[in-house]
Amino acid sequence: MFSNEFKDLLVKVISSWQVITVTLIVLIYIALVNYVSRSHKYKRSNNPIPKPVKAKPEKPEQEEETDDSELGLDEKEE
Repeated sequence: MFSNEFKDLLVKVISSWQVITVTLIVLIYIALVNYVSRSHKYKRSNNPIPKPVKAKPEKPEQEEETDDSELGLDEKEE
């Protein structure tokens, strides 16, 4: 399927010092990125976080009865 010249060229390219060096640098970079990302993950404590206490709904305050006599509104008696 492939010619012998192509196979020889492919082997020479893959085994060249430039390709091997770049491959090693990329692998070291990926390992470093993985190490840093794992070390900065959020660490959970063994104690579970307590659930927040739900606030009770506030009851509306009852209005105070006011004295309408000061307003000048007199009720007519029949």
